[in-house]
Amino acid sequence: MWVFGVVFESNVHAQEQSDLESIQQQIKNKQAKISQQLAEARKLQDNLKEVELQIAKSAKELNSVDKSLIKNQQQLTDLRNQQKQYLTSLEQQKLVLAKQIRSAYMTGNYDFAKMLLNQQDAANFERTITYYQYLNKARKSQIDSFNLLVKDLNKVNAKLIDNKTELEQLRAKQLKQQKVLKANLTQREKTLNAMHSAIESEEAKVAQLQINEKNLLEALARAQQQVDKQDLTLSGLSSLKGRLLMPAKGNLRKMFGRYRQGQIKWKGVVINGTAGDSVVAIHHAKVLYSDWLRGFGLVTVLDHGDGFMSLYGHNQALLKKAGEIVQAGESIALLGQSGGQSRPNLYFEIRLKGKPINPINWLKL
Repeated sequence: MWVFGVVFESNVHAQEQSDLESIQQQIKNKQAKISQQLAEARKLQDNLKEVELQIAKSAKELNSVDKSLIKNQQQLTDLRNQQKQYLTSLEQQKLVLAKQIRSAYMTGNYDFAKMLLNQQDAANFERTITYYQYLNKARKSQIDSFNLLVKDLNKVNAKLIDNKTELEQLRAKQLKQQKVLKANLTQREKTLNAMHSAIESEEAKVAQLQINEKNLLEALARAQQQVDKQDLTLSGLSSLKGRLLMPAKGNLRKMFGRYRQGQIKWKGVVINGTAGDSVVAIHHAKVLYSDWLRGFGLVTVLDHGDGFMSLYGHNQALLKKAGEIVQAGESIALLGQSGGQSRPNLYFEIRLKGKPINPINWLKL
């Protein structure tokens, strides 16, 4: 009986050991699969970064061309108005000159030789000479003004031709940039689909979010060390709670504090908007970071002083470099969907001494 008990206990122990080894093997297999998914995702993230930087370049150039087009069209409008004013002035000058010529003709029946010999009419002769001198001087002034107007009009006409040529070139450049942008967006969509397929498990998604957060904190730490100190007073945001500018136009999603994946919570808010729209600084600041960052795409981080920072992610293009000074309401980026987003939006955070705080309490909604 004792022997049977020993054998039974031994079998149970062996089974438990076998089960434990099986569980450990499953855990190893799971970890290996997660590591494989993350490694594949990392490669795809590198591809995504390259494509999104190309998109940013095209979008930035397109934005610059669009601004030049607006400026050029305004110049064309101003030149056309100027041309119209010159033509009106020329017509008026013609009328004045025509009157002077008629006056000269009407008084042109004087015989100067006869008047010179006629001493009795000397006073009248002097008055006539003075009158003629006055007429000639006035006529010369009008002719000079007329010639000057013609000269200015010719300059305006030449400038109009130049601006029209420039306008055609800008439109051709705009079309080219739009095609490049479209091709890059197509490539981005393929990479994005591959990324979504690569990361299947919940654990891998959570692990990726944790990696992204770690990358952000490391990038901010490096940026604070690298950006040169400037003679600039940054007073923070403490006195502006509830009065800060909205960073972009669009539909605000109050995500802060909600669960995002597993036990990972949202540390900011999302503003769904239109690609290419302006993203603005919420307050006077120094650009602390401006680059592509895994999980956040093209991101700008502003230092407002006194431990306050604001973060703007998922941009299409960045308009400011690290170290630059920006004012409240100044454009710092173009809204987009970088960092693996399926639709255009701005991811926005406010941090105090490195810790995220709810932006909703600080923005003027």
